[in-house]
Amino acid sequence: MAWALLFAAGLFEVGWAVGLKYTEGFTRLLPSLGTVLSMIVSLGLLGLALRTLPLGTAYAVWTGVGTVGTALLGIALFGEPATAMRLACIGLIVAGIAGLKLLAG
Repeated sequence: MAWALLFAAGLFEVGWAVGLKYTEGFTRLLPSLGTVLSMIVSLGLLGLALRTLPLGTAYAVWTGVGTVGTALLGIALFGEPATAMRLACIGLIVAGIAGLKLLAG
């Protein structure tokens, strides 16, 4: 259950990271509210996952999920480059997340 909470926390991290782009410096009300709500949910779920998962592992996975999701949405939504090297680096992050999950049990 803790791993599912952690993964959801990472998805909400993606939500607030991408949401920041739409807030235009927190000058747009609805995107700003959604971004702040995503921040609160993300941190809340991370806190719940930390009840049973090791801090270093959980934090690394949380930021990794957020990084991968944000990078992929940057490519899909904002036309950021999808070079082979960039995708390979994203793949390395995914491999690191999987490795931490396998080692933590």
